[in-house]
Amino acid sequence: MKNKINYSIYLLTDREMLVDTDIYTAVEESIKGGTTLVQLREKDISTLEFYNTASKVKAVTDKYNVPLIINDRIDIALSIDAAGVHLGQSDMPASIARGIIGNDKIVGISTSTLEEAIEAEKEGADYVGVGAMFPTTTKDDASAVSVSTLKEIKDNISIPVVAIGGITNKNVDLLKGANIDGVAVISDILAKKNVKEATEKLVEAMK
Repeated sequence: MKNKINYSIYLLTDREMLVDTDIYTAVEESIKGGTTLVQLREKDISTLEFYNTASKVKAVTDKYNVPLIINDRIDIALSIDAAGVHLGQSDMPASIARGIIGNDKIVGISTSTLEEAIEAEKEGADYVGVGAMFPTTTKDDASAVSVSTLKEIKDNISIPVVAIGGITNKNVDLLKGANIDGVAVISDILAKKNVKEATEKLVEAMK
């Protein structure tokens, strides 16, 4: 299953971005527009609320056979039988996460350098997220990554590479030469009034 994951349009959730809708409707509309993978990111909420939200989001993603990744929380990922977990550089090492979550689940790692990406692959990550590619309001501490670094990472590891950070249908063309496996997007989908249409525009730009 995890070897057949389509990383091309990777939606990262952020409820604060939503315009006149809820997270469940937004995720569904985005999937209808072409989202191939969803990561649930929830900060500053209780474990119970995260669990309940994750369960409901998974009901939506399951309906369309789209994998759901949980950000940071391995316990939540396991409790709802999500497709996997995504971890940052300050979270536990991929090798430890792999031991907890098992070999059938996806482990993704955020990286911003070639060294971090090589280490992530060595530790057993299934893919890396690389960024931030462009200025972004959702992650203040993200360091800028050049397209040449992105390409260098893609050329030197064998697992999928997903670009992240400020990516829109207007600038995604700048990443074309890096030959990446997908783009992770928040605001260019969720901050739009018509989520489905926004996703379709991104899919079109990716072509």
